[in-house]
Order: sequence, then C-alpha cells, then structure tokens
Amino acid sequence: MAKNQGTSWTEARDQLRTWRENSDRKSREIVGLWDSLLVNKVENLGNEKYLVLEQVCVAALDCYRLPLAEYCIKILMRDFPGSLRVHKYHVMHLEALEMYPEALEVLDSIIRRDETNAAPRKRVVAILRARGIYTEAIRELTDYLKIFMSDQEAWHELCDLYLQEQEYSKAAFCMEELILHNPHSHLIFQRYAEIKYSQGGADNIEVAKSYFAQAAKLNPNNIRALYGLLLTANNIASSSKWPSSKRRNATKTIEWASGQIKKQYKAKSDENTIKNVVGLLNQLQIDA
Repeated sequence: MAKNQGTSWTEARDQLRTWRENSDRKSREIVGLWDSLLVNKVENLGNEKYLVLEQVCVAALDCYRLPLAEYCIKILMRDFPGSLRVHKYHVMHLEALEMYPEALEVLDSIIRRDETNAAPRKRVVAILRARGIYTEAIRELTDYLKIFMSDQEAWHELCDLYLQEQEYSKAAFCMEELILHNPHSHLIFQRYAEIKYSQGGADNIEVAKSYFAQAAKLNPNNIRALYGLLLTANNIASSSKWPSSKRRNATKTIEWASGQIKKQYKAKSDENTIKNVVGLLNQLQIDA
C-alpha cells in the first residue's frame, strides 16, 4: 500500500479508467487502490460508480477476495436487479465458491431469458469441463454450435473435449470445420495432421502426411509440422505394405524434411545442438 500513500482518490479513479480503456487486468493493483483510496468514496465516483464496481469485482475474484466481490455484486444487483450482465458476475462468484449446481441454475435462467446470448452457454461448458463431466460438456457444446456455427473458439474447445474422450474421428471433424473457416492457418493444418496420425492406419497416415506438408508450406518455420512430415514419411518409406512409388516419394520427403529441420536448428542453435539433431535424424534414415 505504500506506493498509494501519495495518491488521491481522484487519481486512483483516473488510473482505473485508464486500465479499463486499455483492457489492462491489473487485479492486485486494482484491489490495492480500492482498499486504500476508494472504499469510502463509492458515492463520489459519479457516472463511473458501476464501472468501477464491475472492475473491482473481477479483480477481487482474480485475487480470491470473495467478500469484496460479494460486496460489489450486492450493490450491482440492488441497483440492477434484472441485469443479465450482473447475473454473470454472480455466476463467477458462485464458481469461485465451488457452488457449481447453483451457478448452473443461474446460467440456465439466463439462457432461458436470452437464447442468443453465447457467453452463458460457453460458461456452462467451462463448468462441466472443470468438473470432469466431459460427456455433458460435449452435449452442451454441440447444441451451442448448432446455433453459433461460426464460433472458431468453440470448435477448438469441442475438439479438445473429443480428444479427452479419445474420439479421434470426431475431433478430426472439428478441425475440418476450422479449416473451412480459416484455410490459411498452418496451426490448424498441423493439428488436423496430428489427429489423423494419432488415429493410425494407412489411409490416415497418408492424410496426415499431406496436411503436415501443407502446414509446412504455409509456414516454412513450423518445426513441428516438419517433424510430423518426417515421421509420416518415415512410416510410409519403412513399410512394405506401401507401393514402391509411394515409398520412393516418401524417401525424398524424408531427405527434404531433414534438410529443412537442420536449417532451422542451424539458424537458431549452437553447434552441439546441431550435432545432436543431426544424429537423431540419421537414426531415422531409410535404406531406400
């Protein structure tokens, strides 16, 4: 608190305003200013009173100052009893108290009042996932995506949930949707390839190789995509079940990917690291 001793409450108010405008989430500093300068000046904040209360509420939850968060929420609920925005803070407080059934009940009431409000639906999924109830979380998220089909963040989340359940084909479908939404993201191509590689089987390995190659094409510095390309090509080249033409092509891919990986490490690493990488790559060499 010592750093606030020479600060007036109006300067503290202005500092909070600056942090809000810049979207700075300086939770400890916000709580410190509140405790030392603003707690007794709430009614002097004028039009900014409720904005400050919201800001302090979130900061208090971040710092696990639950009584302070409850104090802010009570004032907000008293003055805006029907506000869905205030109910959101109430849910956050219930979550912090680990009162998950009560939080879900409030969220359900918000969704019933406004079915187009995406935030509470996603909050339900977050609570279910935090509690390890993945099946219910998947069901809620698939229902959500029937309404908000262009939400890329939700597709990523659904993919993660399917991977938790080892539902690789469904996780791959989520990434296919993301590729349609964002066909220039090397990270999406890379992740799709990793899922196909994890599925295993000749067809999936070949698909994974193609998508690792596309990820490397979109971003030549994507070392993970290059390693994926190397591994899938090695898988094809070392197996007799593949036609000789594909095995020869895979061997060329191995040579190219190995060269690209060596270049990446040469540009960014010391000599000893390069030697270690070269040694590891040589262990993957195939007798064509």
